[in-house]
Formats: sequence, structure tokens, C-alpha cells
Amino acid sequence: MKIGKYKGYETSLSEPGILWVRFNRPDRKNGMTSVMKRELIETLTQAQMTDAVRVIVFIGSGDSFCAGDDLKGYATAMRENDDGQTPLIPPGHEHGIGTYAGLRAISQALNTRIRELDKITIAAVNGVAIQTGFSLALSCDFRIAATEARLGSGTLRFALLPDEGGHYLLLQHIGLAQTLDFLMRKKIVSAEEAKNLGLVHEVVSGEELFAAAEAFARDMAMGPQVAMRLLKRTVYNAAEMNWPQALDDIAGKTAVTDHHPDAEEGVASFKEKRSPKFNEWLV
Repeated sequence: MKIGKYKGYETSLSEPGILWVRFNRPDRKNGMTSVMKRELIETLTQAQMTDAVRVIVFIGSGDSFCAGDDLKGYATAMRENDDGQTPLIPPGHEHGIGTYAGLRAISQALNTRIRELDKITIAAVNGVAIQTGFSLALSCDFRIAATEARLGSGTLRFALLPDEGGHYLLLQHIGLAQTLDFLMRKKIVSAEEAKNLGLVHEVVSGEELFAAAEAFARDMAMGPQVAMRLLKRTVYNAAEMNWPQALDDIAGKTAVTDHHPDAEEGVASFKEKRSPKFNEWLV
């Protein structure tokens, strides 16, 4: 896959298979544009299909993770004199049906792409994560926040809705009562408050954030990738299934993992009292 600079973000790859996606518009609080979202969808599709990538980490530049959409330049920001990776199309929102189409094809599609990834995703929330940035972080499997971070939807402050799936994601993380309280009261909470609510897994100082995210990503990348990816998918599936469906789903995936070389290595290493060497199939 292409590693380098894109429209509004840049990517880098570190061992053992950690793809870093860094939002690089600090002067705009890393605000998102339609172009940026579409290119992110393509980057994540490439990451899904690239064996060299095992874990994806999102992080921001400056004092923000992502403070929402860049409303002033949503349609054409940073496209002048450059065709970018994806052809420019209308961003929608010019009328009711255009808003519906824009959300389904671009904004909601980005969070859907993140949630569809079989590989582990981590949001390293270095600063403000509002609206788009908040829902993107909630779409990831894990969230590590700097103490300086502030997280929330805040859409009602503008009489708008959390239209990129933020309401659904909040429901999954904190339940009905807390979601209504969070959204209706327009909460933007500190990292510690977010952790207490169950929205963030870990809080560290800003100076420690990159190292903490890297250590966590490395641990995930060293695990048995086939079993981890199938486990991730079956856990997400279970959240939407009934008991018989969840049992059948994990049985089908176990038929794969039980006969994979990583499982053979796991059993052998246990018997030989040594650390397992997983993912030889990726070498």
C-alpha cells in the first residue's frame, strides 16, 4: 500500500506491522473534509488487504485529535492544483436528499470502514476529539487518551445530530440512559471522565501517549493474527446476534483457528514451556 502524505493526514509503517495514520492539519484542529474522508476509506481498504499491516493507530497533530468537520472547507479543502487519490465528487448537503447521500456515501462510510476492519484499531486521542473525531475514535477497538484530551459530540450546540453513527456507538459503549444524558446535555468530557464512563480504556500524560499507543499496538501485532481477527469479528457479531446465532458464528470460526499453524505453535510452546512464535505464515 502507499505510505506517505495524503489529503489531511499522513501514514507511516513501523515494526511489527503498525500502520500510523496521523491527521496533519493542526491549524484547522485536524478538521475533516469530504476529500480527506474518501481518501481515508481507500487507505483503510488497502490496509485491510495488506499483510504487512497488522494494527492501525490513529493520532492527531498539534493540540487536537480531530475537532470535527472543517465546515469552511468541507467540499474542496486542499484539492486545489492536485487531483488527490480519489476523484473529486460533490460532498452532498446542498439539499435534503444530498445530505442523506453525503452521509451514507462519505461520512458514515468512513466509520463503517473502520468497524469492518478485521485488524485491531487504536485511537491515540492526543487532544480534542469532537463530533467526527469523537465518532471515529469510538469506531476503533481501543482508545488511549492523553490527560489533555476532551471528548464529546456537542452537535446539539448547533441544533445538529450525531449523524455519523455517534448515537449508536455511544449506546454500545455506555447504554441508553447514559447516552441520552451525554447527548442531550451536550457533554464534552475530560479524558478521566471519559474513562469513568467507559469510553476510554487508558489515560496517560501527553508525553507518554505515543509510547503507550506504540507499546499497546506492538502487543496486539505480536499476537496470533488469524485468531485475533476472527475473535474481533465474532465479538462484534455477538453484539448484534442472539445466543444460537453467536454460538454458530464462533463455531465456524473455530473450525479455522483450531487447524491453523498458530494454534499448533501455541500448543507446542505451552508443552515446551517457551514463548510462542506466532505469525510465521506472515513472514
